[in-house]
Amino acid sequence: MTSAARLLDRIQNSRDILGVLFLLPAAALLLVFLTYPLGLGGWLGFTDTTIGRPGVFIGTDNFVSLARDSVFWLSVWNTFLYTAIASVLKFGLGLWLALLLNRNIAFKSLLRAVILLPWIVPTVLSAIAFWWIYDSQFSVISWTLTRLGLIDHYIDFLGQPNLARGSVIAANVWRGIPFVAISLLAGLQTISPSLYEAAMLDGARSWQRFRHITYPLLTPIVAVVMTFSVIFTFTDFQLIYVITRGGPLNATHLMATLAFQRAIPGGQLAEGAAIAGAMIPFLLAAILFSYFGLQRRAWQQGGTDA
Repeated sequence: MTSAARLLDRIQNSRDILGVLFLLPAAALLLVFLTYPLGLGGWLGFTDTTIGRPGVFIGTDNFVSLARDSVFWLSVWNTFLYTAIASVLKFGLGLWLALLLNRNIAFKSLLRAVILLPWIVPTVLSAIAFWWIYDSQFSVISWTLTRLGLIDHYIDFLGQPNLARGSVIAANVWRGIPFVAISLLAGLQTISPSLYEAAMLDGARSWQRFRHITYPLLTPIVAVVMTFSVIFTFTDFQLIYVITRGGPLNATHLMATLAFQRAIPGGQLAEGAAIAGAMIPFLLAAILFSYFGLQRRAWQQGGTDA
């Protein structure tokens, strides 16, 4: 057997080498479409680059400027408020739907398909639909309430700061619930029914079964699902930009939409990159939350509980 044939045979019989070879195409895609843009964005944040003019290195000047920028801090507040409220609502409603769909109810398969629709529909189409729903002249919500005699004039959902914040949060919750519900439903179906049967024989009530069986066994799924949910919500751009473009009075500007506005329409690429770079520590915190959440429940995969 030649050396080339021996090498080929070794590769074919080595799981480690084959694993690396199969991962190379995905790694190349990640390197080109994620690592390079991330690295370029990080570099731009330390320069004074604008559209049409290459910049020079200026250190942390962009970040010092942002520290004195009231609009930036408003966008940070909006981002945390938007993420916190939307994530809590999506988790609560998604868990309720998952528990409901885990029961033996009629048309369960059809209901699962219907619940997935908000997640399947393209974000921009959903945003346009909500834009019409919240329109100050053609809102179906205002039309219904006026016909019922509950209000005497149309509500300007997107013209008042607090109403606009609540409106975009509602749109995000509507779109994000299916992801949480279906993911938690998949986790619920891995829990052995014998555990519930044993608990019922011991006289445990429904709340006690949920508290001592369902939720502890669902914790690893919750950690992963909520981490993705927080990341998706924190970096939301399309929904906000289509519905409000950050208005009124910057009341719905998130860090992602402000970064785009400063970088592309505003031409300040370096400032936009700095705002985007300021999001990274918070995203890393969400990933670490998921990691340590999973580590605490390692016993479920046969390890020891940390």
